[in-house]
Amino acid sequence: MKPEASKDEIKILCEEALQFNFASVCVNSSNTEFCFDLLKESNVKVCTVIGFPLGSTLSSVKVFEAEEAIKAGAEEIDMVINSGKLKEQDDEYELHEIQAVVLVAKNLILWLKLF
Repeated sequence: MKPEASKDEIKILCEEALQFNFASVCVNSSNTEFCFDLLKESNVKVCTVIGFPLGSTLSSVKVFEAEEAIKAGAEEIDMVINSGKLKEQDDEYELHEIQAVVLVAKNLILWLKLF
């Protein structure tokens, strides 16, 4: 999840995941397709984190990011929820946001994170 991770570092991550039979590798959405191409012949899933690192992007942006990550090969989606809305106890906002991403993710594994 390091924003400065190079392709070589990501390739090493994928090789380690194959070697040690990891369930998944977790990468920023811009690296999803690269990881998918490296891992598509294996059981290792590609996980992409939506709204990383702060979770304060618009819900519509998170939905778009999830859609694009899935097109690129993500099989697992982690989403950082909006901690400001959570702190304000804006449950309706959070519920709407979670539902919108779940609808996009459908049958994928979805994790929610609060950073």
